[in-house]
Amino acid sequence: MEQYVIRGGSPLVGEVEIGGAKNAALGIIAASIMTDDVCLVENIPDVRDTDVMLQAIESIGGTVEHVDRHTCRISGGSITDQRIDTEYIKKIRASYYLLGALLGKYKKAEVPMPGGCNIGLRSIDQHLKGLSALGASVKIQHGMICAEAEALTGAHIYMDVVSVGATINVMIAASMAEGKTIIENAAKEPHVVDVANFLNRMGANIRGAGTDVIRIKGVPSLHGSEYMIIPDQIEAGTFMFAAAVTKGDVTVKNVVPKHLESISAKLQEIGCQVMESDDAVRVVATKRLNHTQVKTLPYPGFPTDMQPQITVALALSKGTSIVTESIFENRFKYVDELVKMGASIKVEGNTAIIDGVEGITGADISAPDLRAGAALVIAALAAEGVTVIEDVAYIQRGYEDFHLKLKALGGSIELADSDREVKKLKLKVS
Repeated sequence: MEQYVIRGGSPLVGEVEIGGAKNAALGIIAASIMTDDVCLVENIPDVRDTDVMLQAIESIGGTVEHVDRHTCRISGGSITDQRIDTEYIKKIRASYYLLGALLGKYKKAEVPMPGGCNIGLRSIDQHLKGLSALGASVKIQHGMICAEAEALTGAHIYMDVVSVGATINVMIAASMAEGKTIIENAAKEPHVVDVANFLNRMGANIRGAGTDVIRIKGVPSLHGSEYMIIPDQIEAGTFMFAAAVTKGDVTVKNVVPKHLESISAKLQEIGCQVMESDDAVRVVATKRLNHTQVKTLPYPGFPTDMQPQITVALALSKGTSIVTESIFENRFKYVDELVKMGASIKVEGNTAIIDGVEGITGADISAPDLRAGAALVIAALAAEGVTVIEDVAYIQRGYEDFHLKLKALGGSIELADSDREVKKLKLKVS
């Protein structure tokens, strides 16, 4: 089991290149099998979730050619099976995108129930509702989501809750349905727009992505295309908060600053300097930060995937802060690990009340999920002494070369693959 060994106390300084957006990549990789032609997809992040998605496509007969570390040629022309039943696909949340893609193209799909991080109830009812409205018979049997239709027909679909996954999934399937589909109360996140742009590049007719009403005119077939995935908003935000927490000076490059506006606004509010250019954002923190209140909301609000990172920053800020989680009800599991490090945080329902402390100390802790794991790494980089973080596989699901990028900024962080190596690295970093 791999672990991070971190010695805190050094500010992060320098430049870091942000990779492709994981959440966009997963939808785009799935959608690429809807044509028999070849799709060239660039800027794919080399993380475990995208690796699993590509392996799943190969497992049903699709072809995946790795041009380089971040570029693949993908084709669904050789797919022979619409049932994905591999153990590794069960470990990621976005497996359900293959449901929409296979159903849209072949009118039949069987995909395992989604896995991923345990951050609360993440029902797939909106996915099932949307696909059923398009004319599919959808049922869950033996841990599999089974969908089938003689034909998919456009429909008027109102999402009961704003769901990024359901919006993308229904949009993918509806792109090859007969007639017009309208998705109301649609998610507006940048990766929803990116998947829509990719589908349009393949010949789909999708309008309104990025607003709460998406209109789709189904087409009988899609064709190959070349496409570059947008930068990862959450990876960028994580490094921005890493600069803030360690009192550093970090420029995150290859970003879309508009996608980061809610993050930049909160960093400025708590006392950081934030400077934007065309494709980069620089964050400078020279003093102890201030308290604030924050509530997670769908885009363009403050992202739920950035909630653990801002909580770490506020745990070291002056005064009392309040963080309210409105998206997932089980996203404060990491707080116990921060308390082990000396943070003063009390969780009441979906709210964390944070009394800022001047400093925290290293401890042996565990990453409970992807984003919380990254936040705990940030905390360790600011802590006095050495921290060992277990279960870093969660972090590797969504951050490419995370420890290497942090080392390049001056962070003292090492990756260990055994308890024996942890002991050696503890002595080294001490």
